[in-house]
Amino acid sequence: MDDLAAAWSTLEVAAQADRAVRIEDRFKAEAARMGRLTLDAAGLGIDLSKQAWSLAGLDAALALAKAAGLDDARRRLFGGEAINTSEGRPALHMALRAPATATFMAQGKSVMADVEAMRQRMAGFANGIRSGQIAAVDGAPFTSILHIGIGGSDLGPRLLWDGLKPLKPQIGVRFLANVDGGDFAQAAAELDPARTLVIVVSKTFTTQETLANATAARAWLAAAVGEAGVSKHLAAVSTALDKTAAFGVADARVFGFWDWVGGRYSLWSSVSLSCAIALGWNVFSQFLAGAAAMDEHFQTAPFERNAPVLLALAQIYNRNGLGRGARSVVPYAYRLRRLPAFLQQLEMESNGKSIGLDGARVGHATAPVVFGGEGSNVQHAYFQAMHQGTDIVPTEFVAMAATDEGPGGMHDKLLSNVLAQAEALMVGRKNPPSAPRTFDGDRPSGLILLPRLDPHSLGALIALYEHKTFVEGVVWGINSFDQWGVELGKEMANAILEDLVGRGSKPHDPSTAALINRLKN
Repeated sequence: MDDLAAAWSTLEVAAQADRAVRIEDRFKAEAARMGRLTLDAAGLGIDLSKQAWSLAGLDAALALAKAAGLDDARRRLFGGEAINTSEGRPALHMALRAPATATFMAQGKSVMADVEAMRQRMAGFANGIRSGQIAAVDGAPFTSILHIGIGGSDLGPRLLWDGLKPLKPQIGVRFLANVDGGDFAQAAAELDPARTLVIVVSKTFTTQETLANATAARAWLAAAVGEAGVSKHLAAVSTALDKTAAFGVADARVFGFWDWVGGRYSLWSSVSLSCAIALGWNVFSQFLAGAAAMDEHFQTAPFERNAPVLLALAQIYNRNGLGRGARSVVPYAYRLRRLPAFLQQLEMESNGKSIGLDGARVGHATAPVVFGGEGSNVQHAYFQAMHQGTDIVPTEFVAMAATDEGPGGMHDKLLSNVLAQAEALMVGRKNPPSAPRTFDGDRPSGLILLPRLDPHSLGALIALYEHKTFVEGVVWGINSFDQWGVELGKEMANAILEDLVGRGSKPHDPSTAALINRLKN
């Protein structure tokens, strides 16, 4: 048995032993538990003491990470090597939030000069829009941005905007992703085209949903400001200058990014141009700085005090050691209500793989299902199953210690709820008054505590989850940076569209063929 196989076996044995001891009982048995399983990183507080592992289980998980080659993988990640093996690319999104003086190389080529040049272009455009120097065709300032993208070009900027937008923004952002025409119709009804800047985000400028919405938005603008004025209301984030030019976007208004930036890791780039404009460049810069602080922590902290490593190993212990196939993420912050959706893409698109780096099927489970919602709303929805259901679902709580928003006393109520839920999941209810009120408890959870929801903390939080996802991929032996599972559905949708509009007649299975005929009729 090689070292990695032995490490997997040790983890599984430790997890089976841990099933026999309740989490709450470990605090008495393990004097070092709180010290080893609570830490601070880039301003965030992490508490993993309510997880199901013993300290022996933690040690087994740390040994597994070392046997899987995490230290070398981390070096190759930050060194700009082609860690995305199936596409032959680095994954160097850390460079996007690094200071201009940093040294990042993509396959031996320095990238920081290009990164800083693009940041300066973004800052100039953002400041120009905010000052009114770059204005609508009639000379008046823009008051709204319509951001058109999908997937990584949408989820990250949405999370960023919701998290940090002012209560009364100078410029509002409306996101449009769904190819359902109802989404476009509502956006068009909410916005004044004469005061709206449309930013189309698509690296290749070929994504079906994005181009459908962009074409509709262009016609909407033309109807209001005239064909000659449309270009004053357009910008794009893309590398396909020929296609953006054909669409009517001036080259000076096209902002690119690089092949070493994956879609779900792209919110640090010009993909978040809409947010950089509407929030202001200073806010966006602080957001980048928070992520850079987490990069520094991940790169330098020893594994046993490394927040992304420990967060990932807790999930691996639950997923592989204890066979728990789902994880719930619950932000107790209304502004972070889109965090579960963002993490669904980040984690499930990155690590929802069954083929390993060696081309063979992996011998263990990979990404669990990620779901969630905002606290305290979800306490009145699916938390019934979390407390008394037949499946044990590990929960991750995200909260902020303080806030400047809302009436006095409300935040204390919110915090009391998140702490109570974590405690109740662990201790349950002993001696219930009746059988239906039985709470077994012994259900694991973790807590990530932000000092407050500011740009630095939000940047650190998102980077924490990015690195957590990378660590899991390394231990599972998969490539976290490709997404071939997304491609097949796109290809088949294009073929079916041809059939639906009468331009094609491809063979399909009997069910799909019958549905196409029904819809055509």
